Amino acid sequence: MFKPTLLTAAVFAALTSTAYADSITGTVTDAAGKPVANARVQLMGSNGETRTDDNGRFVLANINAGEAELHIEASRFAHRNVHVDVPAAGLDNLSVVLLSTTIETIDIKASPFHASATESSMPVNVLAGDALKMRQAATLGDTLKNEVGVHSNFYGGVSSSPIIRGLDGPRVLITQNGLDAGDASRVGPDHGVASEASTATQIEVLRGPATLFYGSGAIGGVVNVVDERVPTNSAPRAEWMLQRESVNNEKLVAGSAVNGTDMFAVYVDGFWRDSDNYSIPGFAESMPEQGAEKGKVENSGQTAKGATIGGSWLLDNGYVGMSYGRLEREYGIPGHSHGGHDHEEHAHEEEEGEAHDAEQVFADLTQNRWQLLSELNFDNSLIRAVNTRLAYTDYLHAEIENGVVGTTFANDSYEARIELLHRTINDWRGGLSLHYKFSDFEAIGEEAFTPPSESKTLALAWVEERHFGHWLVQLGARVERVTIDATDMRLPDIAAHGHDEAEHDHDHDHDHADGMIRVFDVSQKFTPYSLSAGTVWDFAEGYNLGMSLSRSQRAPSASELLSFGAHIGTQSYEVGALFTLDDDEFVLNSQPVKLETANNLDITLRKFNGDTGFVLNAFYNQIDNYYYQHNTGLFAESGHSHDHAEEDGHDHGGELPVYLFTAADVRLHGFEAQYIWQINEPFKLTLQGDYIRARLKQGGELPRTPPLRISAELAFEQDAYSADLRATRYFKQDRTAALESATDGYTLLDASASYRFTLGGQLLTAYLKGQNLTDEEARVHTSFLKDLTPLPGRSVALGLRGSF
Repeated sequence: MFKPTLLTAAVFAALTSTAYADSITGTVTDAAGKPVANARVQLMGSNGETRTDDNGRFVLANINAGEAELHIEASRFAHRNVHVDVPAAGLDNLSVVLLSTTIETIDIKASPFHASATESSMPVNVLAGDALKMRQAATLGDTLKNEVGVHSNFYGGVSSSPIIRGLDGPRVLITQNGLDAGDASRVGPDHGVASEASTATQIEVLRGPATLFYGSGAIGGVVNVVDERVPTNSAPRAEWMLQRESVNNEKLVAGSAVNGTDMFAVYVDGFWRDSDNYSIPGFAESMPEQGAEKGKVENSGQTAKGATIGGSWLLDNGYVGMSYGRLEREYGIPGHSHGGHDHEEHAHEEEEGEAHDAEQVFADLTQNRWQLLSELNFDNSLIRAVNTRLAYTDYLHAEIENGVVGTTFANDSYEARIELLHRTINDWRGGLSLHYKFSDFEAIGEEAFTPPSESKTLALAWVEERHFGHWLVQLGARVERVTIDATDMRLPDIAAHGHDEAEHDHDHDHDHADGMIRVFDVSQKFTPYSLSAGTVWDFAEGYNLGMSLSRSQRAPSASELLSFGAHIGTQSYEVGALFTLDDDEFVLNSQPVKLETANNLDITLRKFNGDTGFVLNAFYNQIDNYYYQHNTGLFAESGHSHDHAEEDGHDHGGELPVYLFTAADVRLHGFEAQYIWQINEPFKLTLQGDYIRARLKQGGELPRTPPLRISAELAFEQDAYSADLRATRYFKQDRTAALESATDGYTLLDASASYRFTLGGQLLTAYLKGQNLTDEEARVHTSFLKDLTPLPGRSVALGLRGSF
């Protein structure tokens, strides 16, 4: 509890005794002198803000005398900060000119600082509005795959997560309204992200370390899905959409609504999605066997539904609200096989009239999520605002084979974050964040490759920012205490072996009748910290230069440490970093577990004024003790052998390659570029590209690194019509890790068109969008199933959206 002292009382008295000026009045115009209506004018470091009227006029009342900083933002204009000296009598007739921009300037809610894409010292992406609705897909990774610097670990269309600059899994944090999604998607690519894009208002991507407010799980970046499940106002509004897609016969219905009174606001949303196996132009397998069928990816259909209800108590100084959401998904797991079936044997059995039913494997996911969010603002005190975010998530993921539950993954998680933002002190704005997270993860069943474990994180973070003339300086620090506890940790006797053509003796001397070498408990404790410094220099009108330097640490996740078993989703046998390989036998690692440490430098050059704009970004990331899955060259029994004898007389049908989580020093560097040209009023051209190089310091490449990618998009918008045509080239990726295959390049052609009209008081949008219009076979290099599931073939979707 906070106990006042003489010192704090004196500070409060000093801050509350500041003399008030009358007001600040002014006008916001564009470069041609025309008024800018509905521009937001905010007094930085306080809760004071207002909007301009139709004539561009604004009034900010009850302003402290002295130096002040105003932040002005409006749609289609670059944000601007203005420093003024406010006399005791107030300031009248302030004139502010905003520059038009072709770059989106939506505020980032995931950032600890007030920032848009043109103001942040670190690179950010925001997908919102019509652009989000046109790109939304069944999975989060596929929704964001066209964003610069972002790729997808495509998993047969039923699951995918974003890859940011070659990093994914436990290094990229997926949040919903700033809180961890609380699912199992960081454990394996076949586990879906429990967030829905069809009901989101915007999705934000922070590229590069974002650990200050989000923790070591964000060492590679943050993806924040924003919705209105806890509404901040009661203005009546509603949105809905209907869509039908050809490639997989997908049907989608989604909608959301907000209503209420002056004191209360209520929110509801819901969606339903159903799809069949998706079509492809050729064979699913990259090297199809005789008798294989083409045209479909089997077991790639899904059904999903969800609903959310939330409400807020609206106060004069903020809001307090709660929400409950339930998500249910059933989806096939394409490429799922326990060693696979021999097609020739299959054909022989059919010739003899024997039934040979294919394995039917699918996942059944349910999630119940409660959230409490509040933002309370205070005047005349040291603490300007207190923001509270709490969440409890009950997640269950069952993998079902032929009607029988094989493995169940459960995750009960709690999270709380309290942000204390102080008033401006010597022009510095910022605050403290206290963050707690608890996860009780359990995997039960024959494919439970990681034992039950509990992970706890307690952290304290601090961030500050200040303008020095044309320079913005941002500073931050965070320290955590992370503990991972597991009981019943097992070291099996797996008899790992190679496939040496000259020797096929896989027999081992087993002295352990139960197949277990050792059973023990694990308790690991870590204290990672993060430091960050960034600056933005407005060196010329319409230009700025951003630079961010950070040192971030991450404790390895429970799955990276404790895994020991067959992970069918990745077609591998995973062994955690608590173990090491000694003469083809796995033993406990006697070396202490080290923190992963990233030193990251980002440099960004932006032009955001006029009919042309660009964002050029270069980054260098040196990560020491980087935990990655090293292919040992050995194989182990998956436990599901189908007794398919190989030509050498040995059964390899139920075997999986063994991957060991290994710590090594790596270097990641690359660039991201975006150029936008407003050719004339209706036409706009966007060019972009990104490149990532990920290497081991001692030599060699990291696996599943995204290839070089460039794209061009021509967009048209006039009156009620809009359309776009986009071509994306993925180049060949032949910089591969040991025992990793290369991937051919491919080009994807996408297009869309829409028409807006009103009917019965509703604003309606009818749209048509096509993907992979040339029906090209494309295999995603970052996918674990690249040789089993190519991207969908030609697809056309027809939809209708409405709002009122």
